[in-house]
Amino acid sequence: MYIVSGCLAGLCCRYDGGDNADERVMKLVAEGRAIPVCPEQLGGLATPRPPCEIVNGKILSNEGNDVTEKFTRGAEEALKLAKLVGSKKAILKARSPSCGIGRIYDGTFSGKLIDGDGFFCCSAQKRKF
Repeated sequence: MYIVSGCLAGLCCRYDGGDNADERVMKLVAEGRAIPVCPEQLGGLATPRPPCEIVNGKILSNEGNDVTEKFTRGAEEALKLAKLVGSKKAILKARSPSCGIGRIYDGTFSGKLIDGDGFFCCSAQKRKF
């Protein structure tokens, strides 16, 4: 069983209300082999919402609001779901402050990428779901 970013499964949960539908991920969900999650929504953030990036270990919106607590809560809830379904693998959205793996936006809202992981990815790696 995979845990997948909801936006990759075609759910309109991106910050702008859109999706990043990926046919391969959607097929896994349709076959019952994947569970979609959106840590940002699970943390209580609305959709649409202002874009957010990691800045000095906190998550800030482009309006300067600190939403670290909501991202942290969402990562914890998504991790609970992964454990509930016995997931050992994840397919997560690149560059996301929640789901990004290896490369994320640099916190300047300029589109520049840096090495790093999103909050859910970090939670999952530390707890080895």
